[in-house]
Order: sequence, then structure tokens, then C-alpha cells
Amino acid sequence: MDKDEKFETLTEEQQRELLEKYDPESSTRKLESGFFKWIIFYGLLAFSLFQLVASIFQFIPRQLLLSIHLGFALSLVFLLFPARKKNLKKNKVAWYDVVLSVISIGIGAYWPLMQDDIVSRVGMMTSLDFYVGFAAMILVLEATRRAVGLPITIIATVFILYMYYGRIMPGFLAHRGFDWDDIVKTMFFTSEGILGTPLYVSATFIFLFLLFGAFLVKTGVGQYFNDLAVAIAGKRVGGPAKVAIFSSALQGTISGSSVANVVTSGSFTIPMMKKLGYRKEFAGGVEAAASTGGQLMPPVMGAAAFLMVEFIGGISYWDIAKAAAIPAVLYFTGIWIMTHFEAKRVGLRGLSDEEMPNKKEVFKQIYLLLPILTVIILLVSGMSVMRAALWSIVATIVISGIRKATRIGFRDAVDALVDGARTALSVAVATACAGIIVGVVTKTGLGLTMANGLVDLAADLTNTAQGKLLLTLFFTMIASLILGMGSPTTANYVITSTIAAPAIILLGAPELSAHLFVFYFGIVADITPPVALAAFAAAGVSGGEPIKTGVNAAKLAIAAFIIPYMFVLSPELLMIDTTIPELLWVVFTAVTGMIAIGAGIIGYWFRRMYAIERLFAVAAGLMLIYPEGMTDIIGLITFIVLIGLQFFVKREDKVLKATA
Repeated sequence: MDKDEKFETLTEEQQRELLEKYDPESSTRKLESGFFKWIIFYGLLAFSLFQLVASIFQFIPRQLLLSIHLGFALSLVFLLFPARKKNLKKNKVAWYDVVLSVISIGIGAYWPLMQDDIVSRVGMMTSLDFYVGFAAMILVLEATRRAVGLPITIIATVFILYMYYGRIMPGFLAHRGFDWDDIVKTMFFTSEGILGTPLYVSATFIFLFLLFGAFLVKTGVGQYFNDLAVAIAGKRVGGPAKVAIFSSALQGTISGSSVANVVTSGSFTIPMMKKLGYRKEFAGGVEAAASTGGQLMPPVMGAAAFLMVEFIGGISYWDIAKAAAIPAVLYFTGIWIMTHFEAKRVGLRGLSDEEMPNKKEVFKQIYLLLPILTVIILLVSGMSVMRAALWSIVATIVISGIRKATRIGFRDAVDALVDGARTALSVAVATACAGIIVGVVTKTGLGLTMANGLVDLAADLTNTAQGKLLLTLFFTMIASLILGMGSPTTANYVITSTIAAPAIILLGAPELSAHLFVFYFGIVADITPPVALAAFAAAGVSGGEPIKTGVNAAKLAIAAFIIPYMFVLSPELLMIDTTIPELLWVVFTAVTGMIAIGAGIIGYWFRRMYAIERLFAVAAGLMLIYPEGMTDIIGLITFIVLIGLQFFVKREDKVLKATA
């Protein structure tokens, strides 16, 4: 039986409407015909081909590469993203968008055409330089507003104003101030502004991995992830929820967006969960929590992970992916545990034989996972991220030819190039806008100022070193969650890694731990009410109430709010300076703690739990998770006692239920 006959899955049109509603990156014009349809098509194709050639031969100087990358992105954003959402349905491009697109091409061409002249002037700007640089700033802000959203645009604008009005800032925020010549020069004629590290990461690592994801999609791997998840987990207790967790973890390798992950995999898994008895809000919460975690799961993590390579320096992407592996597994383990307990509590079954796919056919296509395995092998071997991405694209094309149904033809390859470039547009303008923030932080010294301010604030509230660190982590978490509610992960990470992460490092935490801490909370902001876009998108699929869906998602993803504290306080979890026995013990206590916390939150273990048992279960879980010998012992003893009580009072519980 076909899956669409078993479950009322969303149509492609419904999925597109949801993405447009909750994901600014998907709010593009639908040009079905006409001159501009082909201009955009060939523009996107040229963008991808340029990036491929530049990555393969690496002959273009950095500043020229970034300028051209920016020119492509800006010009295409103005053609694809209307100034107002109400113009989405119109099958035309406004005249002023054509003008902005042409100006963007000129800005992208300015560095390649004027490089010798710019360099010869040794930092001196002409009037033309000023106007071009100022226009670049304005166009980046407007393109970001259209393709990413208003919040990050406002934040970047505030940073620019802070750079200008530094002399009148209060207290420790005061600085000497900069005139508009200095601001424009920093933003467009140095490597610390728009054409800085964030955009460089977009033009190299991120673009190629987005292309890799687009080629994977053409093989049908997205649907295969769903089929494989159903084959492995479908018949288990509460099977559909576990399918959502498993498939969303896999979908994260081809989707850098929590919302896109929710809509694509959730349109299949949420109807399954609802049919088998899960509440709408719980079904949406499971999918939102699992889809958000896709950005945390190696080998291909969210775009900010590639920024981390450049921001930390001296480490490879594989070092980051390896360090993030155990926390990611713990995150999904926590969701799995709670969905299992919820299914037991409600008495939900797994899928029937009729609802299951043909396992033999599913496992025949296991070769579709080989491109992902290729990425892992190449990164482990020490190959650069760019080369690994390029060879993984080649591997995807070759491996797809094993069976006719998954083969990538010429037309599919062209479509993948276009789709990959289209996805990269929002990332490019977001990283360019993030470069503005980095430029201000670097030029004004705001990063160190804010870091010292956070440490001083923590010191005012506690005298102990551990207390200072915990309070600083808490303040950083709140800042990351608030920023993440309105900013993409990349921009959020740029801000918090330059302002808040240094405070954590000042208090003795390893640099990688500090950066992963802000990375985590920037991502889980997508499921943290009141603005939880991934949860709202899931509610759109399930028909549930959005805020309740967000609350369920945050509850299920409780591990994401605990694990970052764990790997800062206990870097062994990131495999930093640890032995195998130490690592195994930390993982054992963490998983055991997640079981206890999951049981306590859901209210079910081997049977329904009393309120006092739930309280002790959560307390035991927190003690097991906290990296300290005595708390581990106390937590483990409490854990064992609670298991004993579950069986000891089991018959009494049945009597109580029978007489209730």
C-alpha cells in the first residue's frame, strides 16, 4: 500500500505554504513564466558554476571571491524576494527591484575591477569608494530583511549606530566613536566587515555543502530517510514518534533549516503519530524537537559549525564534528526516552504490518547513505572541508547510478545546482550582515567589554569560581535564546561568539566548549516559546495550538538545555583531554540521568509515577548529569531506589487505578 493511502500527508502545495508562513528563506516569488524566470534560473546556475570553479581551482583572491559571491547573492535576492510578502503571488518583478539588482551587480564587480587602484591607495578612500561601500551596507541590510527577517536587520543597524555614536554611550559602552568614512571603510574595504570571515565561510564551506544536500535530494534520499526510519523503528512502542526522531536526525544532513526539516519530514511523520493516538501538540512537539536537533548532528551540522572553524582557529571541522557527536546522541536519546515513556503512559502501539514498508526493498537502497559515509571518511582522513564537500558531490552522482530510480541525469544535476544556489542566498546575505556586526565588535572592542561586563555581573552575585561560571553560562543562555528567536543560527552564533563566548573562556572553560555552548542555544531557540518558529511550523502540520506545541517541544528537548552546561563543566563529553574510561563513565551517568529526568517529566516509568517520585527522579537525573563524583553516587543510588519502588508499589498502583 502506498504511504499516501495510509496517512493523510501534506501535499507539496501545503508544504510550500507552511514554509512561506514560517520560514523567511522560503518566501520567494513564484515566477512561472516570462523573462525574469529565466534570468533568475540562469543567474542561480551561474552562481553555482562560479562557486564550483572557484572551489576546484582556488585561483581567485579572497577579497575578489567574496565580492563576486556577494554580488551574485544580492542581485538574485532582489529578483526573488519581494519587498513585501503580499507581493509573493504576483508573477512579476517590480521595477525598483530590477534597479537594486543592477546596482548589486555593480557592487559585486567593484573589487574585481578596481582592486589595483584600491590597494595602491593604501586605505585612502575616494568619493566613489565611499558611495559604493555605503550602498553595499544599505543593500546588505535590505536583502537580509527580505531573505532572513527584520530582527537581525535591526540588530545590525543598531550596531552600526553604536559604532557612530560611541562618544555618547553610557558607562562601559562608551568608546571614541567613528565617522562615516571609517565605518564604510571598515565594512567594505577591510576583511573585518561585510567581506569578512562569515561571508568567507558562506562562499566556501557552506555553499558546497548546500550543493551536496541539493544533489542528495535529487537521489530521493529524503524519502529514503523516512522509509529507513520506519523500517527500523516503526513497530516499536510509539513507533511513529521514534520514526520522526530517527528520520529528522538524518534529514539534518541535507537541511540546514529547522523549519524546512519540520515541514519536509513532519508532513509524513506527524500524520502517522496523530493516527496512532498522539495528541496534536505532542506529535508536533516531537517533530519540532527532533528537526531542530538535525543541525546538531554530525557529520554535516548547521552552517554556524563551519563558522566555528574560522572563529576558533587552529582546529578542523572534523574536530568540531567529533566533539559534537556525543552531545548530539544524548540530545536525541533524551527525546527518544521521553517519547517512549509517553507512548507507554498513553498505551500507544507501533505500526501494523500493513503500515510498514517492505524492509527488503528499503535495505536494498542502503547505498543511498554512502555519500554521507564518504563525507565522514574524507574528513577523518584529514582532507579539507571544501575538498571533502566537492568529492562528496561527485560520490553522490556516481552512487546514484547504481539503480535507475535514483540516477541523477543532466537535467537533475542542473536543477540541483539551481536549488543549491537558491538555498545559499539567504545564508550569503545573513553572513554578510553578520560581518557588519563582527566589524563593529572588532573595531570598538565591544566583545571584550561585554565579556568583562558579564563576568563582573556574575562576580557581583557570587564569590565562588563555580558560581561565577554557572551564572555567566545562564546569562549567555538567555541572550542566545532571545537573539535566536528572531535571528538565523549563523547570525546568532556570530553575535554570541564574539560577545558572550569570551566571557565563558575568561572563566577557564575550553574555547571549543564555550563556542558549542552558544551554538546549541542559538539552535534550540527555534523551539523555545514564545517565538518558536520550528514548533509553529509543526503546529501548522498537526493542526495543534502553536504555543502548546512549543511547550511540548521544549519539554522533549530538555536535554538541549542541560547538555551544554555539562560539556562546559565536564569537557570530557567533547572528548577533550580525557581517557576512554572517563568518557564512558560520563556518558553512562548522562544517559542514566536523562532516563530519570525523562521519566520524571512524563510521569511514567514502568508504571505511572506519584508526584513525589517524579520530583526525586528529576533530582536524581540532574545529580547524575552534573559532573561531580559525589553527586553521581547520590544520583545513582536514588536512581536504583526509584526503580525498586516502581516494582514494589506496582500492584498497589493497579488497585488504585481500578478503584479510581
